[in-house]
Amino acid sequence: MSRTPKDSELASRLSRRNVLGVAAGATAATLIGAATAQAAGNPGQGHGHGHGHGKGRGVLPPGRLGIQLYSLRDKVSTLGFAPVFAELEKYGYDEIEFAGYTQGSAGAITLAQLKKLAKDHGLNPIGSHVGYYDDNNPGAYTFAQNLTKVLDEAQALGLKHIGTASGPFRYGSTVDGWKRAAEDFNTYGAAARKRGMKFYQHNHAEEFSFATDKPGVRLYDVLLAETDPDLVYLEMDIYWAFAAQFRFGKKADGTPAPFNPVDYVLKQPDRYPLFHVKDGIRDDTARDGYRMSDVGDGDIDYKTFLSRVTERTHRGRSYHHWQTEHDNPAESFAFARKSSEHLHSLRSGRCGD
Repeated sequence: MSRTPKDSELASRLSRRNVLGVAAGATAATLIGAATAQAAGNPGQGHGHGHGHGKGRGVLPPGRLGIQLYSLRDKVSTLGFAPVFAELEKYGYDEIEFAGYTQGSAGAITLAQLKKLAKDHGLNPIGSHVGYYDDNNPGAYTFAQNLTKVLDEAQALGLKHIGTASGPFRYGSTVDGWKRAAEDFNTYGAAARKRGMKFYQHNHAEEFSFATDKPGVRLYDVLLAETDPDLVYLEMDIYWAFAAQFRFGKKADGTPAPFNPVDYVLKQPDRYPLFHVKDGIRDDTARDGYRMSDVGDGDIDYKTFLSRVTERTHRGRSYHHWQTEHDNPAESFAFARKSSEHLHSLRSGRCGD
């Protein structure tokens, strides 16, 4: 059954993405110093140079592995950004995607300090997740309520992408409701473009559900059709797209409506600068058809997915960015390390269509 953001579980999951808040201003010099010393004692493995064994070209393009910091929110809130960035440097990450710009209990940090800290550890801040709207709070840090501030802070960090992980359900689950949301997104995209940034939307499974007024229309298709491809981009969360394939592969009346997530990308590759690489163990008894796992421990065929995108699209190895993620890892540093090792180990070879 299709779910909307009013569903408590989904609403909770979406709201958690803003748990780290926005920037505040104090010094992080002590943490920066500690992280520098740690990095000096444990030099990084180098960025973008495959860590795996075996012959063949690395499926993961060099310099393009990132991580969504939401996966490491427990470490960021207790240790601060500096020790976390030092670990990511050791694990061979190239990029980071923010889920807020503060450190919680570990102390505040300014945007300038945060930008420098990332640079010092060889990490390129590639994007950030910000809420779409909060119609009950005029002062909310969202695109709808605080567009200028959101873009100001993204620009201060040097981000090339600024987006939301909120679903386009602001006006409901009808075709017209999503057309209105698309108008919002076009507005945000135009404002971001003037700053030299790309606005993007990150999907969960529900985006691939069907319109309540036209049950033969997939809402994600409405979003693609109604947004300007020069203004609105997509960050495909591959795990949730495969979960959607499981959940929404049939219409409400039972009519088959199969789709392959990678086909959306191959049809319009320039609309997908960013991806979330998240894995899951197949379980047909689970609501989503998968149980989330560390990357490499699950059943999603990333060798084939990455190969098809990087080798069969224009600018495939130089355009897309791949961010690992796990919503609730058992141990977040272990997740980050294992995911990097697995993706770097994937080598090119025969892959299915």
